[in-house]
Amino acid sequence: MSSEAFLSMWEQLQPVGRDRHTGGYRRFAWTSADGELRDWFRAHAERLGLDLTADRMGNQWAWWGDPDADGPGLVIGSHLDSVPDGGAYDGPLGVVTAFLAVERLRENGFQPDRPIGLANFVDEEGARFGIALAGSRVITGLLDPDRARGLTDADGITMAEAMRAAGHDPEQIAPDPQALGRVGTYLELHIEQGRALADIAAPIAVGTDIWPHGRWRIDLLGEANHAGTTRLEDRRDALLALAGVIQEARAAAERRGCLATIGKVEVLPGGVNAIPSHASAWLDARGADPDAVRAAVADIGAAVAARDGELREESWTPVTTFDPTLVTRVRAALGGIPLLGTGAGHDAGVLNQAGIPSVMLFVRNPTGVSHSPAEHADLADCLAGVDAVVAAVTDLAGAAR
Repeated sequence: MSSEAFLSMWEQLQPVGRDRHTGGYRRFAWTSADGELRDWFRAHAERLGLDLTADRMGNQWAWWGDPDADGPGLVIGSHLDSVPDGGAYDGPLGVVTAFLAVERLRENGFQPDRPIGLANFVDEEGARFGIALAGSRVITGLLDPDRARGLTDADGITMAEAMRAAGHDPEQIAPDPQALGRVGTYLELHIEQGRALADIAAPIAVGTDIWPHGRWRIDLLGEANHAGTTRLEDRRDALLALAGVIQEARAAAERRGCLATIGKVEVLPGGVNAIPSHASAWLDARGADPDAVRAAVADIGAAVAARDGELREESWTPVTTFDPTLVTRVRAALGGIPLLGTGAGHDAGVLNQAGIPSVMLFVRNPTGVSHSPAEHADLADCLAGVDAVVAAVTDLAGAAR
């Protein structure tokens, strides 16, 4: 695979949803940027003569072969959306790699013994509506359709309204056993979201598991008042209460040996000279031990309750162990490359929970930084990722399978 082929596809994506000030990406679900990305996926599916479909949630599938007649098939892919000011590689690297791998396989004259699908999962990051992996969660039944339709963004727009504006009927949102029935195996390539591979000088690893993780909403009430006339002892400052909760989140994570992050906050009324009357925040907690994560969240919940607030669970994903037989087989096909667990959630984990054998490949990230414009993968490692997917597909869907 030439570097020109990779760079040509990669450069097409570079301007889409990019903030010219920060250099980061804002590719949120059911926005104009998302529409451009879906058009890009459609154009490359058509270029390769693949059959394009969308499931009940709007996830895109491009098929080489007929999964209804000859399936279930082997699916490769990832997602194209981003977190606020996210990096270029998280998600798109897996989709670009999938297209290039299929193109290479065809050039090599490879004839798969089952259909090969390429996937673009919608709203993987949950940046706009607050629930990650929404595209795969809905079709597998892990996210209630009515709840999904009613989720709102920061401007009060519901997911149903956003989908309708983008041309997708929100009434179709539902579990989709027909779409899932076409998938026999799922392989997702992703940039590593840490620096484990950089530390061991390895360009590629096979994923073994995903840590348990969840999201919770915190609401704390105060009383709006004048910043210049209200005595300190008379104030009920919701944001001050939240500051204490944020400190407890860090302390609880340290005590319990896990991770806890409060990275999104909304404050009302939002005036420079007004004491906050309401502070909302979102807690992300995860770790290798689910009991430790739950214990940390309980500690944080106690801190919220002590301030007359409310902590409400929005999502929880248990530990995901990828199919051991599949992991062993892919690793062997790739020459015994390293194994790697991850604390980041992925659609592969959701499909695996739904009973679809799934596995992941990770590409080295020399910066160790993710969800940031500093996220990076060297071109040579990206091309090694294409080689790895080609080798894995050849093994998993070859005639001697």
